Amino acid sequence: MGGGGTPGPGEFGGTGRERARRRGQGQLEAQVLAALHEASGPATAAWVQERLGGDLAYTTVMTILSRLHTKQAVTRERSGRAYIWTPAADEAGLAALRMRRVLDGEPDRDAVLTSFVSALSAHDEQLLRSLLDRATADDPAPADGPAAEPGAGPAPRRHRPSDEAHGG
Repeated sequence: MGGGGTPGPGEFGGTGRERARRRGQGQLEAQVLAALHEASGPATAAWVQERLGGDLAYTTVMTILSRLHTKQAVTRERSGRAYIWTPAADEAGLAALRMRRVLDGEPDRDAVLTSFVSALSAHDEQLLRSLLDRATADDPAPADGPAAEPGAGPAPRRHRPSDEAHGG
């Protein structure tokens, strides 16, 4: 390293200009998804590359699209020798997919959900409660639990971490 406190060109992976042009994987994925959402229909990788200003290599765009496909954030269909790409969900659906992926990657789901729920605003907590109530009314059997035995009566009420704060 140079004698001063400021890294010179070539240190830490390139010049300041090169670093400014670099984008993180998450930022690239978001930009590619935004481009696909702007498309009037399925789009090719070349179209996405052009839409993003062409400063990304075609192979980089293909890599990002392939990663998004692995994450089920986009779908693809053969069109000749190439693929055409479509977002798998709207922005809200993609955010939900990211949240689910984070939850699936944690060993203690109960602790993560408890922390998440306890940090919600009153409005968000009420919204979540109404969504859970609606989901329960639509499908009374829990998705990951056993189906209720006929004649067994109503399923026990699920404990929610915020119940203590509301006298529950």
